[in-house]
Amino acid sequence: MGLIIAGERSGVGKTTITLALLSFLARQRERVQSFKVGPDYIDPMFHREITRRPCRNLDPVLTSPEYVQTCYSRHSRGMDAVVVEGVMGLFDGVPLQENTAYASTAHIAKLLHLPVVLVIDCSRLSGSVAAIVQGYATLDPAVTLAGVVLNRVGSDRHLTLLQNALESRSIPILGVFYRNPAISLPDRHLGLIPTDELSPLHPFFDQLADLAQTSFNWEKLTPLLSPSSVEQGTKNPPPITKNQKPTTNPRIAVAKDQAFNFYYQDNLDLLQDYGAELVFWSPLTDTTLPPNTHGLYLGGGFPEIFAEALEANETARSSLYHAIQDGLPTYGECGGLMYLCNALVDLNGDSWNMVGSLPTTTQMQKRLTLGYRHATVKEPSPVVQVGQRFWGHEFHHSTLTQPPQIPLYSLTSYRPDSPQYAEGWTLNNVHASYLHLHWGGIPTLPQQFVATCGQFASSN
Repeated sequence: MGLIIAGERSGVGKTTITLALLSFLARQRERVQSFKVGPDYIDPMFHREITRRPCRNLDPVLTSPEYVQTCYSRHSRGMDAVVVEGVMGLFDGVPLQENTAYASTAHIAKLLHLPVVLVIDCSRLSGSVAAIVQGYATLDPAVTLAGVVLNRVGSDRHLTLLQNALESRSIPILGVFYRNPAISLPDRHLGLIPTDELSPLHPFFDQLADLAQTSFNWEKLTPLLSPSSVEQGTKNPPPITKNQKPTTNPRIAVAKDQAFNFYYQDNLDLLQDYGAELVFWSPLTDTTLPPNTHGLYLGGGFPEIFAEALEANETARSSLYHAIQDGLPTYGECGGLMYLCNALVDLNGDSWNMVGSLPTTTQMQKRLTLGYRHATVKEPSPVVQVGQRFWGHEFHHSTLTQPPQIPLYSLTSYRPDSPQYAEGWTLNNVHASYLHLHWGGIPTLPQQFVATCGQFASSN
């Protein structure tokens, strides 16, 4: 069921093509489920805005190949159309398990037995497009290249040159999109600007749907989206088993606003599966935590963009500080870690007061810290136990002025010569780290967090 939209490299317009496809399918009132390959948070926000269904991340590093198959099968069931957006170039992955393309779009296509539609940036191409298509079609015989989308075509004459070059190939052209600066999306230091910060997007999505209607070859594309085309190849492992829910169902406050919006839907689902009641609140606009809060989940996002407003909401910061001092189980991830510090210093050198639960300051910097990290737990927290090992992902433009005296993790990357380094805070029932985690492959973590919150609820 479904297809994968891949790029021949990053920056070819893969996301715009995917959004155009989703916009047209959603306009037909079809049940559309989308997925995103890799750890990205922002592209799935756009998917969800269009389909009105949570986009699911498919990342075998953060989870496992088996979880990717389970997740895809579970959420594709009963859909009219399924679209997977790839990551970077088709074969760009990480060198794990003797596979240089591990976690790449090609890897996911093989795991799920899905056909690939390759997006090509044709702005500086004519006859050479044939060599590109030939190479991508034959590099890995296990990857099925169903067709190509020619993007950023300059003119009808340019299109004729591209069509002539591809005429001798057996790969069909499934779409042609002409160069159009009006359909670009704004971005900044961590990628696209999240949907919550943009003006109403529906006119833009309507424009994309109109474009998709005339730009795709629907006669050839539609069969690839239908459930019968590849369903027989998709594995359907049993769902993840759940332990007995706690006798006390704790209320976990989840920070959700323009400053904090990096959450994997699967993480939120798992918390609920294990018995938690989720209550969403805003550190930007709410003055206190929700009543009867037994735990706090501070996800990633852009506190550096909204530092002035976060400082200005002094009552929220005070409420949170005193709740943490009273032992409220707290999980802070990347942006959440930054908010829990004493202060945040932005790129202009301006300092903004934050919650003050961690004795350190966040300093923004131009250098990007990026990549998968293998974590070994060194100290217990409300979420982890000593000795646990799992993969996470770092993606931030900041550092801490004071490292933790007793670090939560020992981290290393997938590179063989990568040095280990200490990271993460655990004190006063707080778990705070730059490391983004997808709990799908490590369900003991949300289970432990819910149990810790349940204990707090029982004692208060």
